[in-house]
Amino acid sequence: MKRQRAKARPLYRYGRYRGARRLWDRIGLAAAAVCAVLGLLLVFIRSLGIRFSGFLLLGLAALLAMEVLLDRWARRSQRGWRCRLAFRAAVALVLVPLVILEGYVIAEGRQPPAEDEPAAAVVVLGAGVNGETPSLVLQSRIEAAAAYLRAHPDIPAVLSGGQGPGEDITEAEAMRRGLEALGVEPERLILEDRSTSTAENFACSKPLLYEAGVAPARDTVAVVTNGFHVARSELIAARQGYGDVTGVPAELPWAHLTVNYYLREAFAMVKTFLLD
Repeated sequence: MKRQRAKARPLYRYGRYRGARRLWDRIGLAAAAVCAVLGLLLVFIRSLGIRFSGFLLLGLAALLAMEVLLDRWARRSQRGWRCRLAFRAAVALVLVPLVILEGYVIAEGRQPPAEDEPAAAVVVLGAGVNGETPSLVLQSRIEAAAAYLRAHPDIPAVLSGGQGPGEDITEAEAMRRGLEALGVEPERLILEDRSTSTAENFACSKPLLYEAGVAPARDTVAVVTNGFHVARSELIAARQGYGDVTGVPAELPWAHLTVNYYLREAFAMVKTFLLD
């Protein structure tokens, strides 16, 4: 009888363990399903403007499902255990640098522009235009540029942005109209209407700054863009030969847009490091 009772206890504990593992499996698969459904909704409802968050949720759903499947395999074989360990190590190797990079992007985007060294000029980076109407991103940059130019009335501004698909006017022209409507003097505004990327923004703005008497390699240049874009803009500007760049962050009107763009920017920073 003692032997039978001794054997029964481990079996009971093993049953509880298996029940708990099955419960965690169900929770993991349910979380993956919820992430997948939400991700698909965000991807296909384009009017929300947060498709990238949808793709991230789809990626998270795939990771959760893979973790559950590998965990089941690891319980049955040593090879499964090794594959699960390799999978977790690979995910950590990707996520840890991205989290660190995301922290840097957020920190740079939240810093106010330096006031101890007044800028010699402003470069306003373009963004999308819907027909002739600035997008929410571009409108936020226009308003931030107007506030900065009112506070610094003696410096010129280069409005940098060409014309892309779905745009009836250049981004530079849209910014000019918006800034003049907000009371900025037209003679202070210099249009750069050929660029199609952030790197081209800085490259094409450089000769216009020289014409305005500003040396980008020596003088401080204020760059108006959204907070999530400040870190990458400063990196690209340094690569283009700008010596001292101070970011002027423009805030987006909706929190979900801010979160979406900040998440996307960490991946864009990786692209800039490797390709730009």
